[in-house]
Amino acid sequence: MNKAAQTSLVDRLTALSEPVRLRLLRLLEKEELSVGELARIVQLPQSTVSRHLKVLSDGGWVVSRSEGTSTLLRLVRDDLEQAHRALWHTVREQMGASAELDEDNRRLAGVLNDRRGDTQAFFGRVAGQWDGVRQELFGDRATVQSLLALLPQTWVVADIGCGTGNAAEVLAPLVAKVFAIDQSDAMLAAAQKRLAGVTNVDFLRGDVEKLPLKNASVDAAVCVLVLHHIEDPTVACAEMARVLRPGGVCLIVDMVEHDRVQYKHAMGHRWLGFGIPQLVRLLGDAGLVDIRFSVLPSAAEAKGPALFSCTARRPFDKTPPPSPAGKSARS
Repeated sequence: MNKAAQTSLVDRLTALSEPVRLRLLRLLEKEELSVGELARIVQLPQSTVSRHLKVLSDGGWVVSRSEGTSTLLRLVRDDLEQAHRALWHTVREQMGASAELDEDNRRLAGVLNDRRGDTQAFFGRVAGQWDGVRQELFGDRATVQSLLALLPQTWVVADIGCGTGNAAEVLAPLVAKVFAIDQSDAMLAAAQKRLAGVTNVDFLRGDVEKLPLKNASVDAAVCVLVLHHIEDPTVACAEMARVLRPGGVCLIVDMVEHDRVQYKHAMGHRWLGFGIPQLVRLLGDAGLVDIRFSVLPSAAEAKGPALFSCTARRPFDKTPPPSPAGKSARS
């Protein structure tokens, strides 16, 4: 191998030596993206991403083109030199799968969704102008909040692990009664302060694994970003099933499976999210049916793992089993 060829190989390998650059190349193989879009996806400052892209560009890995005031970049595998192409194929295969790459994929989808919205606003000026006027006049939550009015006004809802009362605040004007339940006196005090003057919210101190509610006493049980803190989710799900009336609905919102182990130490998380099979088993063991699991769209600027919503219903003709106090969700 002559000196020039050896130098070229070293340069190519050096460009691929940084994990962030591998993530960028993987994204640019999928889509043509701007520096700003890449920064939103990989959650790094734009200056940092630009520095990595310069290394990749100097190494012949990416090409760029101008579109208006933007510069778009792309890895076009078929345009690479054969040696580059073979090396990238080998490296990409070795990357495998990881929670970090899954989050990159979800944020990429969010960026592309935003871009489609921008394109539609550009080519359909009337619709775009109306969306802007509506948001300016009424905010960006008006549509979602108005759709919540579809909830039956007669419902009694348990907000389990209510925290500072953000979910109870949304639900209270729409239903007959909300039970705001939390094991922390400080959280309950914050929720009471937040909902001062709201007359259809009862604040109850209690554990998720031993709810202070009677059997079949609520129409819906809502558990938002709580389950990952619970030692035994099996018992918690069984408790939610116990307090539901026949036909009642359970809603769990939590994180999808991830590998951010630091959350256990920094925030006391007991579980690194949940997957579909695990939730189906937990809720099925609790006697619930019609289980629906969906990953929520991720905002490109969101720094945490993706969230899911999972609903299940207590059947009309079956009494849920009692709380399996000795059974573990790890089994």
